[in-house]
Amino acid sequence: MTAAPRLNLSVQYAVAETRAPGRTRLRRWAVVALERDCAVTLRIVGAAEGRRLNREFRGLDYATNVLTFVYDQDPVVSGDIALCAPVIAREARDQGKTPEAHWAHLVVHGMLHLQGHDHEKAREARRMEALETRIVMELGYPDPYRIAA
Repeated sequence: MTAAPRLNLSVQYAVAETRAPGRTRLRRWAVVALERDCAVTLRIVGAAEGRRLNREFRGLDYATNVLTFVYDQDPVVSGDIALCAPVIAREARDQGKTPEAHWAHLVVHGMLHLQGHDHEKAREARRMEALETRIVMELGYPDPYRIAA
């Protein structure tokens, strides 16, 4: 019998005013996406930091919802996940989702990226989206890829 994967989680709130979920909820969402032992920092950022990170690391000059930075894969996966609070709020509103459901989806999405999942190729995207959908729905939220608006 193998032990369940373990999560060493740190949460940083880099913006003063945010409607971001609390540490307990963020941890709950991260844990359900665990496939391996992980050490991760979830950093809640504002639009300026989100834009700077996206520009610096992806060459794209806009704030995006989630960025994942992997530092090591063996023996423990380690990295950072930056979640941009204003982008997540806007997307939830525009897509007709509850903010909580969208946050849950993006934490799961970032955790899967951290552990090596990707969506650059169509086949990878289908596999990752199916996994995300299953996890998010197990958490009690609707299919994250069905947009109501």
